Amino acid sequence: MPKYLTLTDYAQITGSAPIKRQTHGWRAKCLQRLVRLDMPVPQTIALSFAVVREIATGAQMNLRHLLSHFPQGQLMSVRPSAEHPQWGGPAAILNIGMNDDKHAEIAALYGEPVATEMYLRFVQSYAAHVAHLDPDMFDVTEPSLPALQAALRDFEMETDDPFPQSPAQQLADVLRSMARAWEGTSARLLRQAKGAPMEAGLGLVVQAMAGGIGAGESGAGLIRFIDAETGAPQVTGRFKSRGLHGMEAMGEGADVLYLTRDKRGPSLEERCPEAFAELLRHGEFARKRLREEMEIEFTLDDGKLWVLDAVTVQRSSRAAVRVAVDLANEGIIERDEALMRIPPKALSELLHRQVDPRSRGEVFVRGIAASPGGARGRIVFSSSAAQSCAARDEPCILVRRETTPEDIRGMHVAQAVITERGGMTSHAAVIGRGLGVPCVVGASSMQIDERRRTVRAGGVELSEGDILTVDGTNGLVLMGDVNLLEPALDDRFVTLLDWADARRDIGIRANADTPADARIAREFKAQGIGLCRTEHMFFEDDRLTLMREMIFADTPEDRSDALGRLLPMQRDDFIELFEIMQGQPVCIRLFDPPLHEFLPHSKEGLRFLADALNKPLSEITRRAEALSEFNPMLGMRGVRLGVTIPEIYEMQVRAIFEATVELTRRAAPVIPEIMIPLVSAMREVELVKSRIDAIAATVRSRLGMDFDYRIGVMVETPRAALRAGDIALHASFLSFGTNDLTQMTYGLSRDDAGRFMSDYVKQGVFPEDPFHTLDVEGVGELLKIGAERGRRARDDLTLSICGEHGGSPDSIRFCRNLGFDYVSCSPFRVPVARLAAAQLVIAEQE
Repeated sequence: MPKYLTLTDYAQITGSAPIKRQTHGWRAKCLQRLVRLDMPVPQTIALSFAVVREIATGAQMNLRHLLSHFPQGQLMSVRPSAEHPQWGGPAAILNIGMNDDKHAEIAALYGEPVATEMYLRFVQSYAAHVAHLDPDMFDVTEPSLPALQAALRDFEMETDDPFPQSPAQQLADVLRSMARAWEGTSARLLRQAKGAPMEAGLGLVVQAMAGGIGAGESGAGLIRFIDAETGAPQVTGRFKSRGLHGMEAMGEGADVLYLTRDKRGPSLEERCPEAFAELLRHGEFARKRLREEMEIEFTLDDGKLWVLDAVTVQRSSRAAVRVAVDLANEGIIERDEALMRIPPKALSELLHRQVDPRSRGEVFVRGIAASPGGARGRIVFSSSAAQSCAARDEPCILVRRETTPEDIRGMHVAQAVITERGGMTSHAAVIGRGLGVPCVVGASSMQIDERRRTVRAGGVELSEGDILTVDGTNGLVLMGDVNLLEPALDDRFVTLLDWADARRDIGIRANADTPADARIAREFKAQGIGLCRTEHMFFEDDRLTLMREMIFADTPEDRSDALGRLLPMQRDDFIELFEIMQGQPVCIRLFDPPLHEFLPHSKEGLRFLADALNKPLSEITRRAEALSEFNPMLGMRGVRLGVTIPEIYEMQVRAIFEATVELTRRAAPVIPEIMIPLVSAMREVELVKSRIDAIAATVRSRLGMDFDYRIGVMVETPRAALRAGDIALHASFLSFGTNDLTQMTYGLSRDDAGRFMSDYVKQGVFPEDPFHTLDVEGVGELLKIGAERGRRARDDLTLSICGEHGGSPDSIRFCRNLGFDYVSCSPFRVPVARLAAAQLVIAEQE
């Protein structure tokens, strides 16, 4: 037998009622606060989570006690009240208590059209959400008495029962339907996706309908006091004169008024200046007392104002920053609270142009959101075509199966990049984030025909030159030219991050491969460069030719000659980096990639190279094939090149030291940090370090100036993490490169994992993509072992992380708990990291 439930476990919303967000939900608590602020809130009853849960399990209800709080014949509404507004809930049901008698009563007072519209709207809502009938059966464009009568007949035909006339039965059915809807599988999965725990409860709010249909100035409206997009003070919203109670029930027949005076038509401010002024007072009072920007739902009944509900204004990230900073500057909230109100990832939306959410573009293809921002341009399929567009000052979108280092120049000039393959740490994704270029990768439903210069997806074929808009924030590629919003790096953005810097206790550096990257890092107040990948400096045309000449050199002397011509270019690169960073630390990673990445991959490219080097094509082809590897990720790269072809590292180190001397003579002393990549054994570090020290001695003697420098290791192999104690004896710092470390720990290629990673996550093999979210149980364990063993061997050892995980709030928390000195991330993630690091300190202290 079902449990019999008398609804005495409810709270009448008064100033003293025991209502808590954790027991009755956010809406009930907010309404109580409005009552305490002396706002004119209609009679309201809040049902707790416990009561709603009992209703959902089938408890019988005796509503007489609850209904005794409302006048006989009072129409009511029921609205959901979850613990957090983002968790949603069932649709609100209005005009409960509407029946044949009430229809006649309202028709006599205010006219048949008003009564009919109210009754019809209630029948439609009840049929769809309570009786679960097909809503299309009750879809009526123009409310009329025949339409109402037809709806009542259809209801009876579908349910074998007439439309319920008892207000108590209507209310009981509504409560039961909403309670059970919350417990449904779809609703549970939806709110869990928004962060709700599995056991999250739902409260329900029963409220008297507050007029809005009186003979005098009556109607319903919604008022906001800020612009939801910018956060600037501005009264927005609308008022429907002689409309129905609540925004959900507004019909089409009433006059829509502007709120403030407007040349385009009448306004509420003109018709009801007293009510409008009262709304402004309520909004300002709510802002100060509730410490938020609120939007107020209200009705007017013969000029009398009723406040039905007030919720936090849904706003853009740009508006959220402005509101938080303004509230703190006015002393309404503390600075720490302002910092905690902004999700770190929301800052990404402010750093780049964004696709306007109000624009509706047709989706061409979906992929992985690898680098945030919005851009539009004409399709190109090669880096050379992208450079040609740039020469014509014509925006373009680079579309590739996957990118390689050869595409760097094209990526630099493209407005956005789309790849058919790849994941969050693929070449396109990493470079895109570093450049601040919007990027969508892993768009596997897209097929590129490079010969015909076309791309096809979902039955639509586009050609080179057609216009696309890329939404790198949401992983969408849209057809045509879609409106974009400009970045919002205003004073409030700067102020918020200055407050964050005052609270955080871990350093934030940037990964910067070029002077342009370094300038962005400085703009975002990075505390130095944590990773400068020097190989990216060699892809300019003049340098690429010299690199290829070095690769194809027949003797060590020829190799040294080519590198000698590269040295001044490298030295100038480092001088410019040091100048930009103005004495802040710069960590330079020595050459890392396999040499074959600098060779052309096409026959046409090999022929061009043969002409440039004046060598037979057969020799160029043979040598290129000899350099290719079965698994380049695990082949001749990193420190292995430094040991076997030492001339490359020697040139780079000499360029670093000569730049150091030059800058020290000009300005303040520079202390470069030199990082050895892909180490797996202590002996590798010993060999490279001895050569670095020897070159330092030579440069000091030749240039007649002393200087300091630091040598460290990039920990990218599991063995380096396990042997960190040995390695630390010869290193001043260890920087964990989590991109390669994740690849080697999992045995996964970051460029290919995107093909199956979503299936693995969906089926619970991995909780998240380990290239996107640091795997604290596996890769994190290696970080923990490496940090502990390294510090045990050398207590002054500097520890950091410089992979793509460095900008993730979860990774920063993990590294901070391990006692790391800093994290390093792509320049455009520096603001995110600064805020996330501050929030960790605040949360820990609270």
